[in-house]
Amino acid sequence: MSQKNLRTALTALTLACIATLGHAQQGKLKVGLMLPYSGTYTALGVAIENGFKLRVEEQGGKLGGREIEYVKVDDESDPAKATDNVNKLIKRDNVDVIVGTVHSGVAMAMAKAAKESGTTLIVPNAGADAVTGPMCAPNIFRSSFSNWQPAYAMGEVAAKQEKKKKAITITWKYAAGDESTNGFKEGFEKAGGQVVKQLTVPFPNVEFQALLTEIAAAKPDAVYAFFAGGGAVKFVKDYAAAGLNKTIPLYGPGFLTDGTLDAQGDSAQGMLTTLHYADGLNTPRDTSFRTAYAKAFKLQPDVYAVQGYDAAQILAIGLDATKGDISKKAEFAAAVEKAKIDSPRGAFSVGKSHNPVQDIYLRKVDGKENKMVSVAIKGLADPARGCRM
Repeated sequence: MSQKNLRTALTALTLACIATLGHAQQGKLKVGLMLPYSGTYTALGVAIENGFKLRVEEQGGKLGGREIEYVKVDDESDPAKATDNVNKLIKRDNVDVIVGTVHSGVAMAMAKAAKESGTTLIVPNAGADAVTGPMCAPNIFRSSFSNWQPAYAMGEVAAKQEKKKKAITITWKYAAGDESTNGFKEGFEKAGGQVVKQLTVPFPNVEFQALLTEIAAAKPDAVYAFFAGGGAVKFVKDYAAAGLNKTIPLYGPGFLTDGTLDAQGDSAQGMLTTLHYADGLNTPRDTSFRTAYAKAFKLQPDVYAVQGYDAAQILAIGLDATKGDISKKAEFAAAVEKAKIDSPRGAFSVGKSHNPVQDIYLRKVDGKENKMVSVAIKGLADPARGCRM
């Protein structure tokens, strides 16, 4: 073969290799969805998945130029199974990204595995403060909230706007409940109030009668409760049945009344809660999202759907910056940290600990909606205590 022909052949071979490598890199991106698909939080898991997939479909089924392949695992909201479940996704299924979950205890195991393996993790709900606190890492992001954020905001509102002086908190005895009630206590006491008692019940116990009797006897100015799902339904109904809602206002983070109003009925009417999303925002961005979601799934979206949608937005921002190469962790993180995310909740950024810096809304239950009253705190950043990154 002549030198000219040899050079031509080598050039062709080099170009073919480059094309093959490029094609390989732009192969499907494996996204592991580790969410609750059974038990108390099933509807939440479905809403998160729906929101995530809606954003992917809006982008033509691709993020960063790569088609998405989904691998689903039901985490059953069971921390005891969390390590095995997340390792199946990482080691058996070789996923590129993990999206999950709802339960804070499960999310902590996921964060540990992601930190150790370097797998990109986006948390679309679980508010465990430690995920973006001591467990923070360059490859871990959250599209939702920290437990501290809505709780701290409600503490400020109860003391400053509602002029309450003495409060009692009540929650399940687990990490999310402790963090939420302590966040409320911090905001309430910083604004001049006093939390006189912090009551707990074992998770997922819903026998509240003895504690409601204790609240009635103590006669505080306010009660702050952290429950979600079926527990939230039962507590709000029991609180009203005991007649306490007529004399002692009940406050909480939005999870007390999100996705639960149908079941709570009249018991929840007029209640004030704080959250990073609300009904009646009436912005063009939120309206288009709600319309698209209702059309795609024949359901009304909630905060969980928004968080799933924004998890896909965070992933897209990172992948666009790295041209679809998920292995470029530093470039991925830098792009997300610089971004202003155009969310249905309102634009938000991601702080150094990778937790959203976002507006927290004061909402009031009106019929079957958590209607926005005002912005309780604008651009609230989690203190990210213990984060070293």
